[in-house]
Amino acid sequence: MTPSPDTSALHDRLQRDGFAFATADVMRRLLDAPTLDDWPAFAASWNELAPDSYLAASGRHRRRRHATFSADADGIRREAHQAHFQSLRYNPLQGDIQRWFEPVEPAIAAGASLRRILGFCRDCFGALAPATRRWHVEVHQFRIEARADEAGEPTPEGVHRDGVDYVLVLLIERANIERGTTTIHAPDGRELGSFTLAHAFDAALVDDHRVFHGVTPVTPLDPRQPSHRDVLVVTFRAA
Repeated sequence: MTPSPDTSALHDRLQRDGFAFATADVMRRLLDAPTLDDWPAFAASWNELAPDSYLAASGRHRRRRHATFSADADGIRREAHQAHFQSLRYNPLQGDIQRWFEPVEPAIAAGASLRRILGFCRDCFGALAPATRRWHVEVHQFRIEARADEAGEPTPEGVHRDGVDYVLVLLIERANIERGTTTIHAPDGRELGSFTLAHAFDAALVDDHRVFHGVTPVTPLDPRQPSHRDVLVVTFRAA
């Protein structure tokens, strides 16, 4: 049984600032990455994402899959596939819509990599909210593709909150892209910090009640070659 990672440093930064950036070296240690034998298959699953038809309706492009879990002290369980919903207050571009996305593939949802990430989130975010006994968890696989004639928009809704309690954004892969800087903002719009997720396992953690976040558009380094930015977004909300 893998021991719980020591998330105290990230916990302290989240408690103090409302956000924390973690380099790949830190996250690899916290997730005990060398033991994740399924990581190659996990990362490769981003090649099988489905187009986001809701976003395509506004002339934008990205690929994604979605899954819902519950988490408590006894474990983490996948729940029945369900719609993703955000109010207009949090998503002015696509709010107040029941959005159904292709589900995360069963082998990926049950695999060691995702379960380790969800366990890490439960420990880290749970330390910030010890009174919360059960979490509603949503997992989003995102691929943003950049083209020579069109930048990719990791956050087409702009600087925003997700309407949850806590958020993890974990980079899976960057291929032939530049830019894509994660920015953190106070409610009055002031920028509080920025960090470019550049290497697999680089991460941003956010207290969604306290700060807003966004990502600058990505563009191809070589316009003649395919380019993409793959991230895993995990949200935790008290159930």
